[in-house]
Amino acid sequence: MSATRYTYLGPEGTFTEAALRTLPEAATRELAPMVSVPAALDAVRNGEAAAALVPIENSVEGGVTATLDELASGRPLMIYREVLLPIAFALLVRPGTKLADIKTVTGHPVAQPQVRNWLRAHLPAAVWESAASNADGARLVQEGRFDAAFAGEFAASTYGLEALVTEIHDAENAETRFVLVGRPARPAAPTGADKTSMVLWLRDDHPGALLELLQEFAVRGVNLMLIQSRPTGAGIGNYCFAVDAEGHIADRRVGEALMGLKRICPKVRFLGSYPRAGVSADGARALRPGTSDADFTAAADWLARCQDGRGA
Repeated sequence: MSATRYTYLGPEGTFTEAALRTLPEAATRELAPMVSVPAALDAVRNGEAAAALVPIENSVEGGVTATLDELASGRPLMIYREVLLPIAFALLVRPGTKLADIKTVTGHPVAQPQVRNWLRAHLPAAVWESAASNADGARLVQEGRFDAAFAGEFAASTYGLEALVTEIHDAENAETRFVLVGRPARPAAPTGADKTSMVLWLRDDHPGALLELLQEFAVRGVNLMLIQSRPTGAGIGNYCFAVDAEGHIADRRVGEALMGLKRICPKVRFLGSYPRAGVSADGARALRPGTSDADFTAAADWLARCQDGRGA
């Protein structure tokens, strides 16, 4: 395995590359753009790269389905850290292009909901066609296949384009969450402000099936940060659930929730416990009474005393 190579959703000039370059270790790694999320992750699976950075969630559009589906299938991978990147788009054009000249536009599918209102107001007749990434859209404009692309302003120089309009976003404070993914290994030690990701499969479809999964978290005071259903491919109505929960697998409340889920689910895929981006231990949500490790230990000690006749 290449210990110095990181892959990412390319080509050069994507928001994913910008997010990757915020990591201190990126300065000492070979950064290799890949044509798709599956290609970036398969390079890790095949030992061609130590890790891959890929988008997984957007504050406007929600989960990035290509990443969620890839992590739920194939050889297991683990998330080791996350990056949050504020997102604002620029309208990139070939030099000399005016707004009135634009008849066709492109960008990544996740970008479209973030600029839809702007398009309606300023380019109502323009035809949208999705690209593999925002930077790939910029490349297609460079080649003359589209009139304009929505991408990061920083991509303009890479593709010889101009930023005709900047700071385009329908939602203020939009951001995308990226995850650094590697092969399975021991999770890093808890920080006090962690997140645990997993994929859960239902044993069968019956009333209250999802509620049974959620109760495993609720009764232990584990807060959920994301839950999204994804089709399993086994037919209409068959779904698995991608879940992000507050806490670390080493925390008793999270570990016991995972054990409970393992008992009732035919399949649980643990995707890792890792530090939450932008949150310190001091800024983490206070635990509900009765859900700390000390509370779980005290309850176990009480049960042991009851079992061996020492009394409550």
